[in-house]
Amino acid sequence: MATRDRFAITVDIALLTAQDGLLWTLLVDRSHEPFAGARCLPGGFVQPDESLDAAAARVLRQQPRLADLFIEQLYSFGDPQRDPRERIITIAYFALVHADRFREACGDSVDRVVGRVEVPWEGETGGPVTVSTEAGEPIDLAFDHDEILGMAVKRLRGRLNYSPIGFQLLPERFTLMQLQTVHETISGRPVNKDSFRRRMLASGDLEATGTRQRNVGHRPAKLYRFARRSAL
Repeated sequence: MATRDRFAITVDIALLTAQDGLLWTLLVDRSHEPFAGARCLPGGFVQPDESLDAAAARVLRQQPRLADLFIEQLYSFGDPQRDPRERIITIAYFALVHADRFREACGDSVDRVVGRVEVPWEGETGGPVTVSTEAGEPIDLAFDHDEILGMAVKRLRGRLNYSPIGFQLLPERFTLMQLQTVHETISGRPVNKDSFRRRMLASGDLEATGTRQRNVGHRPAKLYRFARRSAL
């Protein structure tokens, strides 16, 4: 009877938010080998008594200290050489969070850093991305986490036109301009304002709140909410 090589399974989380027209992710320090001194996505080994989803939720609770997020399984990464220690297969997830909660989770911890995601390809071409600090300095990513982030961006772009996924990056009440900015940030290109608004208002995904913005230096815009947020 043939023997089978043992391998380990991990989960890694591409936590994304949108702010100031840019995509941001949360990275943590690697203080030990392999890749000591580099940054990586929040992640960890799956315990023997855990499901994959439970492991991903645990990682979010323990590392960025977040719960009750939109989180979805993304892809499996199993290149035999992706981890020099042993054969490790990772199940990648992506999670979306509004910028305020994202910044609060990052806090001032020295072992976490906010990374600006820079996508070198257009549309849904796919491939690795690069990440830099808020000051624009490049960040070295461990393992294949540049590919995981790239896959997360590709998934988001692919779903923009048929799934209300962008709402997870917005506050509970938002303007049409805020929604448009999120779509442009994810897609990496501008959209036609008038046609975008017509499409969104006709989609059935929006519900007018009957209120407007307050304390703004321009004509207050109408506020909307996602009509089916609990269904996601």
